[in-house]
Amino acid sequence: MAGIFGTDGVRSRINTGAMRAEFIVRLALAAGEYFITHNKSDNKTARPLVIIGKDTRLSGYMLEAALVSGFTSIGMDCRLTGPIPTAGVAYLTHSLRAELGVMISASHNPHYDNGIKLFGPDGFKLDDNIELEISNLLQGSISLAEPELLGRAKRMIDSVPRYVEFAKATFPSQLGLNSLKIVVDCANGAAYKTAPDTLHELGASVIPIGIEPDGININAQCGATSPEQLTKALKEHSADIGIALDGDADRLILSDEKGGLHDGDSVLAALALNMSQSSILTGPVTGTVMTNLGLERLLQSHKIPFQRTNVGDRYILEALKRDGGNLGGEPSGHILLPAITRCGDGLIAALKILELVITSEKPLSEILRLFEPVPQKLVNLSNVDKSVLQQDDVISQVTKIERELGKKGRLLLRPSGTEPLIRIMVEAEDPDLVDKIINDVTAILSSIR
Repeated sequence: MAGIFGTDGVRSRINTGAMRAEFIVRLALAAGEYFITHNKSDNKTARPLVIIGKDTRLSGYMLEAALVSGFTSIGMDCRLTGPIPTAGVAYLTHSLRAELGVMISASHNPHYDNGIKLFGPDGFKLDDNIELEISNLLQGSISLAEPELLGRAKRMIDSVPRYVEFAKATFPSQLGLNSLKIVVDCANGAAYKTAPDTLHELGASVIPIGIEPDGININAQCGATSPEQLTKALKEHSADIGIALDGDADRLILSDEKGGLHDGDSVLAALALNMSQSSILTGPVTGTVMTNLGLERLLQSHKIPFQRTNVGDRYILEALKRDGGNLGGEPSGHILLPAITRCGDGLIAALKILELVITSEKPLSEILRLFEPVPQKLVNLSNVDKSVLQQDDVISQVTKIERELGKKGRLLLRPSGTEPLIRIMVEAEDPDLVDKIINDVTAILSSIR
C-alpha cells in the first residue's frame, strides 16, 4: 500500500503520526480535493456531500471536528451520523448519493488508537490508486473555498434508524426471531444501539452487553476480541446464541448454545454450503492466507471453488469483484457479502446465520460444526521493529524452517497492517510441530530486537 494508507485506511495512536488534528485537517482537504475534482454527479451545481461516522472512542470528537474543518473549508457539506457501524457509513454514503464517506474508527484496537476509513460514492472502500492520489495531494498546495462557498455541517438525527431499517430488510420478512434468546456483545462500540435494536425489532429476546461506552472502554475485555463475557452471559441467561462484535461492528464471533466459540471460518463454511445448495453462490469463495486448511478441504469436498488473498477485507473484496464472487471472509470474523453490503458487517453476517437457525430448526452448534480445523496457532510479537523481516539473516533462518516444514504445514510471517505487531501463524496436522515452529520463529525474531 503506497502513501499514508495501510490495509484498512489510516491508523495510529491518537495524537501521534497521522492521528494528529492538523494532519486530519490536511487529509480532509486532500480527500475533498480529489472527490470534488472527480465528481461524477449529473448535478454539478449541488454542493458536494460527505458522510462522517464514528465509533465511541473519546478521540472521535477531536477527529470529527478536524474532518469538518477540512471538508467545509474546501466547500463540502458534512452530515455527522454520530456513533454508527462502519457498514452504516458505507450504506449511507451510497443511499444519500454522497461523494465521500468517512468512518472514524480503529476497529478492534484499544481506545488509544484511532483511524480513518474512506468510502467512495458507491459505498465501497477506496481502491489503491485513489488512495495513492490522495496521498500525493497531501504533499501539495490545495485551494480553499471562497467565504460564500464554505460547506455546512449538520448532525443526522436519523442515521441509526436508517441503518437499522436497512439491516432488518436483509432478513426474510416471512421469518422472525421470536423463538430465540440472543446475547449480543457490542464491545462498548459503534453498534451499541443498532445491534440490540435490530435484533429486538426482528422479534428476538435480547440480552445486550457492552452497551455502556464511556470513550475509554471500547474493546476492553469485551466484544469479538475478548468473547469471555459473551459466553458467561450466554450461560447465565440460558440463551440460544451469542453474538460478539468489535468496536466498529465490521466483524463477529459467535457462541453456540453450549458456549462453544466459532470464528469467521465457521461462519464462512455454513454460508458457503447453504448458498451453494440454494444455487445462489457465484464465483469462488474467497478467504485469506490465514484461512484454516480445514475450511478449504471442506469446500473442495463439496466441489466449491476457493481462493486465498492477502490479509485484509479490501483484498477479499477486490478478488470478489474481479471474479464475480458473492462470499468471502476472514477467520477474524470479517464476512463479505457484496450483493448485500458494501463492506464487512458483523450484524448482517449474524442475521444470515440466524436465518439458517430458523429455517433449518437446528441448534447453532450443529450448523457451525462443519469441519475439523487443522491445528493452527497465531502469535503476535509486540515491541519488534517490523523491518527485521527484511534482514538477510532472518530471511535465511525462516526459509530453512519453511523447507523443514515442507508439505506438513504452513508458516506465515507478516507485519500487521493495523497494529505495531509482527504476526506469526503456523498450521500443521501435528500440534507439537506447530508449537515447535512457533517457538523457533519467536526465538529468531526475539534475538534481533
